Amino acid sequence: MKLLGISGSLRADSLNRKLIREAARLGDVDQYVEADLDFPLYNGDVEEASGVPAKVQELVDQVKAADAVAISTPEYNKAISGVLKNALDWVSRTKDAPWGDKPVAIMSATAGRSGGERAQSSLRLCMVPFRARVLSGSEVLVGGAMNEFDENGYLKSDSYVKFLTELMEALKAEVNR
Repeated sequence: MKLLGISGSLRADSLNRKLIREAARLGDVDQYVEADLDFPLYNGDVEEASGVPAKVQELVDQVKAADAVAISTPEYNKAISGVLKNALDWVSRTKDAPWGDKPVAIMSATAGRSGGERAQSSLRLCMVPFRARVLSGSEVLVGGAMNEFDENGYLKSDSYVKFLTELMEALKAEVNR
């Protein structure tokens, strides 16, 4: 399986980047590619004058080429990050429609106790117009995430490893469906 990992955080060492990398490791994927969402803010005037930025088109091409996508989002003010929303908005402006029927697993890692439950709900709503096959169930909500990864970036808790492994198995099954 070729997996595209998308972190809703731009930080190189973000908790959500660690979580999608751990998903790729536990999912034993054949190929893992990580998206770069460091885009300009969506602006219709910029789009009209210059078209879709090359970095946005690269993400579109990565989504199309992947067998499945894993998205890990932080929770900012009870919703997904502006970075992730901006990326989704830019992709929606392309003619490619890369998300259609694409298997997608969502997860979240946050400093707070809820683990990003509201961010996941928000992300599910944002994905509806794309008609992706967003997995239900097997939610992975890593709360207090700054204490949940070891020095190698691996999850320390057996229960989180179990939930993430189950999510990745479900994602593989959805790819093979």
